[in-house]
Amino acid sequence: MTLRVIDAPERHRYEAVRDGVVLGFAAYQKTHELIVFTHTEVDPSLEGQGVGGALVQGALDHVRTLGLRVLPICPFVQAWMLRHSEYSDLDYRRPDTKVTD
Repeated sequence: MTLRVIDAPERHRYEAVRDGVVLGFAAYQKTHELIVFTHTEVDPSLEGQGVGGALVQGALDHVRTLGLRVLPICPFVQAWMLRHSEYSDLDYRRPDTKVTD
């Protein structure tokens, strides 16, 4: 009964799956340097149960392992990243800085 987040590249999306059933997805477009998240959708009967958050977190964790950055066009992904600053380094819009103290 564990929720798993899988990359489904043939469908250009990450999927939240439980017991073989897709509960939600985060659609993307991938380039050589970044992944653009365009739309996130969760089964309406599961809204408010953390499926969307788990989906975005799992997708971003996978993106990190690929060494890519994220352009969050999807409002849900954008808002989730703003609430979770530990993922801000993945945001393509965030300028790199070499400033040190």
